[in-house]
Parts: sequence; C-alpha cells; structure tokens
Amino acid sequence: MSLERNWQNFINESAEERTIFTYIQGLDEVISNFKPRTMTEKRRLALARQNLREVKRYARKMQNEAIVLQEKLSILEESLTGDE
Repeated sequence: MSLERNWQNFINESAEERTIFTYIQGLDEVISNFKPRTMTEKRRLALARQNLREVKRYARKMQNEAIVLQEKLSILEESLTGDE
C-alpha cells in the first residue's frame, strides 16, 4: 500500500472518530515515512519531529485543562440546581 493511499484512507475516515491525537499520529506516520536525501532535508525532518512532539505535549495539556474545566462546570451546575 502506498503512502498516498494510506494518507487518503486517513483523510476519508469519519469525522466522529477524529481527535487531535489522530491528526498528530497521522502526521507522525507521514514524517516517519520520509527518507531524507540531503543534510538539509534531514535537519528539516528532525525539526518537524521536534515540533510534533511539542504539539503533542500542548495537546495533552489542553485536553487535561478541558477535563478540569468540564468538572468545574458540572460542579457549578450542580450547585446552581441545588440552590433552586
């Protein structure tokens, strides 16, 4: 199976199954399949991998913050319904 076909299959998945981590994994697979021919390409791929790790770290942080905020919201909603 070619890289292009893999990428098309990834793009055509249903939107309900996609998360930011799905996109990150897809990009990681694409970057991993590149074979650099020059030192410049090798450096660019190393930079892309480093940037992808940073994106993954920030995505996890945002997901954790979203979970905390959802918990706080549910607590606030419970207190509002309890006061009434």
